[in-house]
Amino acid sequence: MHTLKLKMTTLLSFVLITATLLATSSAGNIAIYWGAINNEGSLSDTCATGNYAFVIISFLRNFGNGQTPVLNLADHCDPASGGCTSLTDDINYCQSRGIKVLLSIGGGTGSYILTSDDDARQVADYIWNNYLGGQSSSRPLGDALLDGVDFDIEGGSPDHYDDLAYYLSAYSNQGKKVYLTAAPQCPYPDAWVGKALDTGLFDYVWVQFYNNPPCQFSEGRPSNLQEAWNQWTTAIQAKQFFLGLPAAPDAADGGFISTNDLTAQVLPALKRSRNYGGVMLWSRYYDVETGYSQAIVSSV
Repeated sequence: MHTLKLKMTTLLSFVLITATLLATSSAGNIAIYWGAINNEGSLSDTCATGNYAFVIISFLRNFGNGQTPVLNLADHCDPASGGCTSLTDDINYCQSRGIKVLLSIGGGTGSYILTSDDDARQVADYIWNNYLGGQSSSRPLGDALLDGVDFDIEGGSPDHYDDLAYYLSAYSNQGKKVYLTAAPQCPYPDAWVGKALDTGLFDYVWVQFYNNPPCQFSEGRPSNLQEAWNQWTTAIQAKQFFLGLPAAPDAADGGFISTNDLTAQVLPALKRSRNYGGVMLWSRYYDVETGYSQAIVSSV
């Protein structure tokens, strides 16, 4: 009897230890930006790799202040002539594989600004009717319903993106949930989407740990990244946070982490965060060039 009790106690301890390890070493996902650069393959080919849980179509570069919103997908297709409606089949294919397909607004270049609460409401209405669950006679990507909107705001003004988040989030009450994501720079708080993130409405936040020496990874002081990560993941309310990285050394002006350093040094520490979500990569073009996602997918 005592032997049986001892075995049961040992088994229970093993189960508890295993559960603790799993809780502190969560499996994550990979998000990828697609559409902004030529020669990166089709959207359906991107999803067919099986490496990504999120594909972010980029970018809606012009919007706000009375402008006609403009989607720019490089040489993939021409939205203005209706040439991107064929992407409906690709989007449906991606979603059939359980991949969330998002529209990214903003980007590093473009003309965008929100000048008032009403301006934000009009932009939200446009996105809802042309890319999400609403209706329009001129949907640039056809009849497919995207899963949500990514805020990659890197210029203009930081004002009224909190209003835009509220208006977009409210559309979730009309049926399909509208996921909200953001790509702030790693210095905290972000100069452009900081106020929007303070709303607590964002599901996924992929922080850009590149082009920012004070908080990106470096061999000399790897703690820079960890300290910034801790600040982001404790200060902002979001479902999950992702480590945003360039998929190749030439994809950014600093911040590239080799796949060995990432999987051996960086990710094990970040996975201790309860709201760790995985890795975001810029972008599909560079990932095709290096095979970065394929090298890390089993370790994320």
